[in-house]
Amino acid sequence: MRAGGTTGEGGATPGRTPGDRAPAPGTPPDDRPAPEPSAPGAASWAHGSGRAPGAPAEREFLALERELAVFLRRARAQSGEMAREVHPELEPAAYGLFVRLDDAGPQRATELSGYFGVGKATMSRQLRALEQLGLVARDPDPADGRASLVRLTDEGRDRFRHVRDARRERYVRKLADWDRAEVAELARLLHHFNQRSEG
Repeated sequence: MRAGGTTGEGGATPGRTPGDRAPAPGTPPDDRPAPEPSAPGAASWAHGSGRAPGAPAEREFLALERELAVFLRRARAQSGEMAREVHPELEPAAYGLFVRLDDAGPQRATELSGYFGVGKATMSRQLRALEQLGLVARDPDPADGRASLVRLTDEGRDRFRHVRDARRERYVRKLADWDRAEVAELARLLHHFNQRSEG
């Protein structure tokens, strides 16, 4: 027997028959092979969301898509109602133009088409209709005499703000049981989403 050894008869390790091989270093006690190293990201999948990389759309994003679809459908309908309240001959897209011009001030037509993601021809048609109704006007652009700036006329601004204030009162009534911090957070998240959606 070697010094410090614990072998039995024939040098076999206690609890094993002479024909058994000694376990390889690092083998678990139950003789199963040690697990192979995980591929990058596999551990986070196993212990995280439980979804494999490349899995179908997650439940949260499906819920977001569903709620946005309902929200946008209702928003389009409400924009049409608001536009007609400003003037009965206006199309739904006109209300967004009033909001932008009232918030940002005079704008070039190209800036408006870029902001709303529509073609220049579409924007020109919409602005021409508003001009004919006396709700917007064009002034020379001081920075470029070849361009013009679109602005709300006094009548256009008065009509728009009357409708906007009435709409805001409806929001106040609908969200009366919300905390003001929740309203602010909803506005912040929508602003962040709109910024990500630009371009």
